[in-house]
Amino acid sequence: MYDWVNVLSAWAIPVLIVFIPLYAAYRKVPVYESFTDGAKDGFDTAVKIIPHLVGMMVAISVFRASGALELTLGWLKPLFQALGVPSEVLPLAILRPITGAGSLAFTTDLIAQFGPDSLVGRIASTVQGSTDTTLYVITVYFGAIGIRKAGYALKVGLISDVVGFVASIVICLLVFAT
Repeated sequence: MYDWVNVLSAWAIPVLIVFIPLYAAYRKVPVYESFTDGAKDGFDTAVKIIPHLVGMMVAISVFRASGALELTLGWLKPLFQALGVPSEVLPLAILRPITGAGSLAFTTDLIAQFGPDSLVGRIASTVQGSTDTTLYVITVYFGAIGIRKAGYALKVGLISDVVGFVASIVICLLVFAT
């Protein structure tokens, strides 16, 4: 079974890259023109989201430079320690909804420091897969299509991140803690 999955994954992308243009040509879709129109629309979208990205980057920089991140971490560490949760994963709960690159870098550092098979490494990896960069997603995607009122989406997204973080910890503690 494992060998079959490896073969399938190795051939999936090349087959799709060949199949899609051939199928489009068979259906008499102007392949090159459709591709260039899509690329042009993508460029326009990228230009539209630049102000939103700059605003988000400034907010992240202010959050970190002001000491708000460290203050928040200081408040939450005693709670984590009382629950038996490694406090090293706490910054990930705050970074993950804000920045994908920052949370990935932090997870990489945790894995390098504690090892991939450690409880900290497993929790960090599970959090990476169970949560999303909610603020980034709302900023980029909602900004790209012009949605100004994202309050409910923000609440649901952040609640989902908290649930994903807590579930990651609980499941890893149940499965991997000795």
